[in-house]
Amino acid sequence: MRPTRTLMLAAAAAVAIGCSDNSTSPTDGGTPGGGGAAAGAITVGNIFFQSGHNGTRNPAVDTVAAGTTVTWTWTGTGSTPHSVQSQGSPGFTSSATLTGEGQTYTQIFTTPGTYQYDCAVHGAAMSGTLVVQ
Repeated sequence: MRPTRTLMLAAAAAVAIGCSDNSTSPTDGGTPGGGGAAAGAITVGNIFFQSGHNGTRNPAVDTVAAGTTVTWTWTGTGSTPHSVQSQGSPGFTSSATLTGEGQTYTQIFTTPGTYQYDCAVHGAAMSGTLVVQ
């Protein structure tokens, strides 16, 4: 009976380790749960922005190191137009309104600050925050 109990405790410990926080620092390019891409990869979908790094969606929330290139990629958008529009200060150059699968918009963020953005077509229904440290 004792070996079975030991085996069950070992399995429970393995499950607990697997369920622990797997967050990573914004500069390590890791892929914490819910995401799958390095910090700075954001999906533009139909009426949502989603962080590829940590999976947050509407608003997408990402933290990146200064000097990071951030890329928004249109995925599953069909013929619906979207954009990445800077809101407030500090600001960044907004994208054009783009339509079509696989479109991308890239911006390098060199100055620390909290950057807010939305879609010029969908406004607050489609928004995100980027914290540059």
